[in-house]
Amino acid sequence: ELPFPYGIGIIGGKEAKPHSRPYMASIQYINHHTCGGMLIRQDYVLTADHFEVVLGAHNITKVEKSQQRIPVMKFIQHPMFKQNKEEDYSYDIMLLKVFSPSPTVTLLSNVKCYIAGWGLKTPKGEQASDVMQEVKLKLQFSFECKNKWQHYFNSERMICSVSDGKHAFCSGDSGSPLICNTKPQGIASYTFNDTTYPQVYVKISYFLPWIKKKIKMND
Repeated sequence: ELPFPYGIGIIGGKEAKPHSRPYMASIQYINHHTCGGMLIRQDYVLTADHFEVVLGAHNITKVEKSQQRIPVMKFIQHPMFKQNKEEDYSYDIMLLKVFSPSPTVTLLSNVKCYIAGWGLKTPKGEQASDVMQEVKLKLQFSFECKNKWQHYFNSERMICSVSDGKHAFCSGDSGSPLICNTKPQGIASYTFNDTTYPQVYVKISYFLPWIKKKIKMND
């Protein structure tokens, strides 16, 4: 199995400007943050986990006027995720259809290459951040990721970013989108506490046909 499939938070980042990333969703279970997600349409969230969706949040421990807490109507996990062997995270992608549309949330954000979330701020930290953190990351060549992760990395369905131990995402941020030049490129999947290992994301472009098909089927 993966030595450290999920980390614990945003490392080496800074607090995001409140509500500067309105597409960000906090996926929660009994009011506790479990992972991140991205609003891709008024009634669909793309993530790697499921439970309850909270939109418009900055500080997830407070009740903010901007927050929308939306129950999930339907969980749509990629069918290949359960069929693959346990250590294969290349199909770690899920759609959540929510009950009510969210017309007040803007989907676009003028960002370059960042990932954001509410995880721990240091590798050995014990408490996750209450407010959204963001960190700038650099994409890495797929062949370099393949050389390091070997059979854990699928070049067709995954992308990766450079890990230097100072700037990273971790498990409270799994499911969060990697945004480069205003476009979502990946969904945070797994990382390792060895800084020589790149951080890995599910490649959104590969799954676009599946995403569009499932949305059409459930409209």
